[in-house]
Amino acid sequence: MSDARMGDLTGHLELSAPASVESIDLTHTLLEHLWQQNPQVDPACRLRVETAAIEVMANIVEHAFKHDGSLAETRGSRRLTTTLGVHADGVVVGFCDDGRPAEIDLSTVTMPDETAESGRGLAMALAAVDELVYDRRDGRNYWSLLCAI
Repeated sequence: MSDARMGDLTGHLELSAPASVESIDLTHTLLEHLWQQNPQVDPACRLRVETAAIEVMANIVEHAFKHDGSLAETRGSRRLTTTLGVHADGVVVGFCDDGRPAEIDLSTVTMPDETAESGRGLAMALAAVDELVYDRRDGRNYWSLLCAI
């Protein structure tokens, strides 16, 4: 998804917070506000967006700062910005963080074996939305997703 699409959002919502598990709860609340402002988004699309957004966010929180020293030292210093909005094409979600690069090729992501204890998050996100893109620029990670309306 292009940065231009993120810029075309009208009435978008944005949250900048420490990259932590608490940010996931804040994003749930932000999504609730988005749905209140955009009642035309059907429940199936809402569920798809919520599933993908929370799975991507959980991966960011878990992996982008994994080798970043002790949590006490970095708590509050690492940021995650979430942008939500409804575009003419659909619901758009963007994440930007200042963590380590994601060493992932989304074109190779598949659902792991049913006995695997982890590794389903990005596969679920890819299956839930119409577009999921990752990019690393200027020392920052950018994730964007689109769920067509």
